[in-house]
Formats: sequence, structure tokens, C-alpha cells
Amino acid sequence: MNLKKGMLVLVFILGSVVVSTAQSQNKKERKAPPTFAQLLKEMDANEDGKLAEKEIKGPLKENFDTVDADEDGYITEEEFKKAPKPKGRSKKK
Repeated sequence: MNLKKGMLVLVFILGSVVVSTAQSQNKKERKAPPTFAQLLKEMDANEDGKLAEKEIKGPLKENFDTVDADEDGYITEEEFKKAPKPKGRSKKK
């Protein structure tokens, strides 16, 4: 009887470790930021090879003025490549 309880406890502990490890690996897997080509495919409505503020959404729209270095109202591939990288989310403890 004690052997069965011991095995049950061991299986429970191993199961907990496996679940915990899987969860921590999922947190480490982060989606890579989109490339300029991907953004054009998704948002360049008039297909002119650049992104106007009215065409974009999300964090890029929030930082449009920073990325549009020459202030011409468009984000080009060159401006996108030179743009400051967004800071990651802060971890709350």
C-alpha cells in the first residue's frame, strides 16, 4: 500500500514539473516583430510601397511621428529600418 502511495506522489510531482516547464517555455516564445514587407502586405491600401498614417494601426500608428523621420507623412522602408526599437513590456512582480 505504501508503495502505491509513493508512486502516486512521484507521478504527481513529475506531472507538476512537466506542466511548469511547458508553461515557462510558452512565455519565452515571443512573436517576432513584423517586417516592413509584411506591414505593406497587411496595411498598404493604395500599394504605393510606403505607409501613410491613415493606413496603419497599432503601435506603429502610436509612434508614427517618431518613425516618419523626414516628416513627409509616410513611413518608408528606410525609415522603418532606422526607427528606434520598441521597448518590451515591463514585468510586474
